Amino acid sequence: MRIAHLILAHEAPEQLERLIKRLQHPKADVFIHIDLKTNINPFLSIENLGQVHFVRPRVAIFKDGFSSAEAILNGFDYILQTHKRYDYVNVLSGSDYPLKDVYEIHRFFRENPGKIFIESRPVDGDWKEGEAHIKKYFFGYNPFFANKLMAALANAFLPARKIPKNLKAFGGSPWFTISSLHANIISDYLLDFPSVTNFFKNTYKSNEFLFQTLLKNSDYTTDFVEDNLRFIESSPNKILTIDDAQQLLDSGKLFARKFDAKIDSKILDYLDEQAAVAAKNRPVEEEED
Repeated sequence: MRIAHLILAHEAPEQLERLIKRLQHPKADVFIHIDLKTNINPFLSIENLGQVHFVRPRVAIFKDGFSSAEAILNGFDYILQTHKRYDYVNVLSGSDYPLKDVYEIHRFFRENPGKIFIESRPVDGDWKEGEAHIKKYFFGYNPFFANKLMAALANAFLPARKIPKNLKAFGGSPWFTISSLHANIISDYLLDFPSVTNFFKNTYKSNEFLFQTLLKNSDYTTDFVEDNLRFIESSPNKILTIDDAQQLLDSGKLFARKFDAKIDSKILDYLDEQAAVAAKNRPVEEEED
C-alpha cells in the first residue's frame, strides 16, 4: 500500500515540515505544491526529509477561482509521471494534520483498496447555492473589478451556463483521497475534453465541483464512499485548538483542518502524543508491512 500525499501550501514552512514528519512512512511519498505567489526558498530544506518532492509547474492560487483545482491537477500529473505505482493520492492543505498514527492510516487504506473517499452532493433544485455556482458566470477576481463587472453583465444577458458533455454536476469539499486510477481518469478526461476544463475555469469555487462531477459521471460510481475522512468545521475560518481535542479524537476521522501553530500549537503537541501512544502499541508485523 503506497500513498502519494499531495499538499497545497502557501505559508508556515515549519508547520508544513511538522505535518510531513507525521506522514513519513516507508511506503509514502509527499508532493508539495507551493503557491507561485509565495517565495519557495524557505520551504526547500523540507526536501531533505526524504521522499519529498516539489510539484512543478507551480500555480498562483487565488480565492474561489480555478487555480486551486489547477494546482491539484498539476499535482496529479506530476505524481503520475513518476511512473511509481501509488494505491492512493491523498489531497491535503498545509493547515491539515493527521488524527491517527501513520501506520493506522496506511492500514485503513490497505483494508479499503480502490475507493473514492470524497464528499459529493448533487447540484439540483434542492441546493440553491451550488446550482448558482454552476449556472452563473465567474471570471475570477482582479483589483479593478473588471471581471466582476463582466460576470454581472454575462449573468444578466446570457443564458445560464450548462456543463458540456451532458455531465450532471456534483459538489463538496475539495479535500479528499482517491486511488491513482481515479486521478488518472480525471487527468485523461480533461485532456480529451478541453471544453469541460474551460467550463470549470469560469465556475465559482470550481475546486468544490470539478472532481466530484467527473468521478460521479464516470464508470466508477460504485467505488464511492461518501466520506472524505476529514474533520472539517462548518465555519471556514475556525482554527482548531486544544479545546477541540476530544471532539477530534471522537470523530473517528483520519485528518482534520484547520490548524495554526502560531495560534495554538498545544493541539498539535497533543495529537503527536496520542500518535506516539498508538505507535508503542503497534504490532511488529504491521511495521514490517
